[in-house]
Amino acid sequence: MILEVSHRTMYRYGQPVSIAHHVVHLAPRTTDRQDVLGFQLDIQPKPTLIRQVPDFFGNAMSVVTLEQEHGSFVVTARSTVAIRPQPSFESAASHPVGTLADGPATAELGVREFLFESPAVRCPDELHAWSASMLAADRPVLAAALDLNRAIHRSFAYDSQATNVGTSVAECFALRRGVCQDFAHLMLAALRAHRIPARYVSGYLMTRAPAGRARLVGADASHAWVQVWAPPVGWVDLDPTNDVVPGEEHVTLAFGRDFADVSPINGVIFGGGAHVVEVEVDVVPKDHGPPQVSVRQAG
Repeated sequence: MILEVSHRTMYRYGQPVSIAHHVVHLAPRTTDRQDVLGFQLDIQPKPTLIRQVPDFFGNAMSVVTLEQEHGSFVVTARSTVAIRPQPSFESAASHPVGTLADGPATAELGVREFLFESPAVRCPDELHAWSASMLAADRPVLAAALDLNRAIHRSFAYDSQATNVGTSVAECFALRRGVCQDFAHLMLAALRAHRIPARYVSGYLMTRAPAGRARLVGADASHAWVQVWAPPVGWVDLDPTNDVVPGEEHVTLAFGRDFADVSPINGVIFGGGAHVVEVEVDVVPKDHGPPQVSVRQAG
C-alpha cells in the first residue's frame, strides 16, 4: 500500500522569539517493511541554517536554526511511503524470555541497548508484578509480548485528557488510562524489566479505516507503538493501544529508547512567552481524493 502523509505543526508565540534551535524527527524511516518514496520539509520562517543528519539510532533528523525574530514557527512535512504487510510468524517458535538477555542473538549493541531503563521508561514494582505471569522466563517471547499487548489494551482506557507528555509510567499505571505514548512506555517498561529488549516507535496511522474494519485509535495524530526483540524472527511491531500487529496502516517515522529520543519537534527558544501549538495530521492512500484534516490544539 502507498500512503501519503501530511503533518503540519504551528507554534504561535505570545512574544517574539529572537533565536531558536530545533531538532525535527518528521522524515519516515526506511525499514524492511517500508520504503520512502518521497519527503519534503517546509519551514516558515525560512531557517538561517538547516542540516540533515542521522541521529544516534540512525533516524533521519533535521537540525534547524532561526536567528531572525519571529512570532510563529510552522513546520510542514509531506511524505509518500510504500508499506508492506508484516510477514507471518509463529509466536510459539520464538526464544524463551529467560534466554534473551544473555543469549548470542542479543549481544550486538543495536539490540542490547534496548534492554535497559531510560529516562521515561522506568518500571514500578506494581507493573512488574502485574506483568510477571505474562512474561515468565519459560514463555516464548512473542507469545508473552502478544499477551501483554492484549492486556494493556483491555486494562487501560484511551483518554486524551488524562495524561500529558511528562506523565510517568507509574502514574499511567495507577490511573489505568492514557494515550498511545503512555501505553508504549508502559509496555516497554514491563518488557525491559523482564529482560526483553524493546524499543519505542513513533509514526502514524492511516486516517480512514479500510472497508469493513473499525477505525484504529490514534489516527489523525502522531502515533506510537513498540518493537520487541524476538529471535529468530527479529524485531516485531506491536501496538498496545489497538491490540494489533501493525501492518500496512502504520507508517514508521523513527525509533529510540522512549518518546524523548524521537519527539517530532524539540528545541530551545529565546523569548516566546506563552504559546499555542496546533497540529494537523492526515494519512491517506495515494489517489484518495480530497483529504480530511484533524486539528488538535495544546496550550
